[in-house]
Amino acid sequence: MTTSFDFFNYLNNELYCEDVKVKEIIEKAGSPAYIYSKNSILEHFIEIRDAFEEVDPLICFSVKANSNLSVIKVLADAGSGFDVVSGGELYRVLKVGVSPDKIVFAGVGKTSEEIKYALENDIFMFNVESPAELANIDRIAGSMGKRGRVALRINPDIDAKTHDKTTTGKKENKFGIDFESASQLIKNIDNYKNIDLKGIHVHLGSPIYSTGPYVQGLEKVYKFVQETLDEKGKQGIEYVNIGGGYCMSYTGEKVKRPRDYAADIVPLIKKLGCKVVMEPGRFIIANAGILLTRTTYIKVATWGKKFVICDAAMNDLARPSLYDAVHRAWPVKTDVPMPEVELPGEEKGSDKRLELVDIVGPVCESSDVLAKERWFPDVKEGDLIAFFSTGAYGFTMSSSYNTRPRTCEILVDGDSFSTVRRRETYEDLITGEKEFLD
Repeated sequence: MTTSFDFFNYLNNELYCEDVKVKEIIEKAGSPAYIYSKNSILEHFIEIRDAFEEVDPLICFSVKANSNLSVIKVLADAGSGFDVVSGGELYRVLKVGVSPDKIVFAGVGKTSEEIKYALENDIFMFNVESPAELANIDRIAGSMGKRGRVALRINPDIDAKTHDKTTTGKKENKFGIDFESASQLIKNIDNYKNIDLKGIHVHLGSPIYSTGPYVQGLEKVYKFVQETLDEKGKQGIEYVNIGGGYCMSYTGEKVKRPRDYAADIVPLIKKLGCKVVMEPGRFIIANAGILLTRTTYIKVATWGKKFVICDAAMNDLARPSLYDAVHRAWPVKTDVPMPEVELPGEEKGSDKRLELVDIVGPVCESSDVLAKERWFPDVKEGDLIAFFSTGAYGFTMSSSYNTRPRTCEILVDGDSFSTVRRRETYEDLITGEKEFLD
């Protein structure tokens, strides 16, 4: 059996990451473990960069998708900028040595301490999400003798047809400023003595599976700029930040690639006449990572339900319980070919070696189900299972719920691999508490 899934391949019935057997990684690192392919990360970054090269974008990787320092360094070395949404993410990016002029700070609730930290480090730009935030940046910058460079984040009231919990461009969402309020801010921008208005930002959510929402959003932005700004103001809008949200395939189904988005988006960017900033995260890192888990028990109910209980749980991979997200899963070693497309709830098909199972973790919540009602090859206690497309919003959303140590992270490069975050210990979990014991 030879099945390929980006840089994760089944060769002779066994899963490899690049040129390394996954089983060999787990024998050394233990389970559960997140495993990332360096060359997959780079390939996806280069693909989106080249697709939009006509407008020479500043690509700012969305750190919330995967904030591991080694992942950040791989992308920084490739020329990436970074989109951060907290002081902690900013600290991580600066720690790697990223130039501040490649850092954009987003998010609706930047604290005064975070704003001060960003201004001290002279970051490229803030994406401002409310009049109150703009006033606060102005106040803090003035007290420091600095100037805050900002882009106004517009909420264009567009349904991007993604999950309710990951859509960000509808009027009822907490993100961005409506057109009327943005118009008033721009008209009164001279009242903000310590602000340089540099651009407009629009981000609609993720993942977005068609170009339509991007086109609709940019058309609204173009109309807004034309109708709102006089010639002097238009010259001040130097950048348009088109956000991220570019899709990738979780199921193996064919989806749009960056060149498909670029074909429809680039003409609108040229029409706006602005420099462009992009904030992809999921597209670059999701399919570059897998979560490995080991089967702990097999449990079959008297009424026939089969549970595969493994050592990874919802605290390690929150997306299925949080968003009903689907991740392809398959044994690390098996002679049963992984389907090209794996969808939950589909019919069994012709392979009689598959059985219907729930793959669950040990956390004491009924929502601790990593894969529900999947047709799956027979596995035994101790067998390894891979969950694919977990490089984005996998480890970064993990927790120590049930006082479970967070897993390690491994980076593979060709025929070698290294631990880029060690597994937490029980001692790590009580650090910060034990000093207060009597």
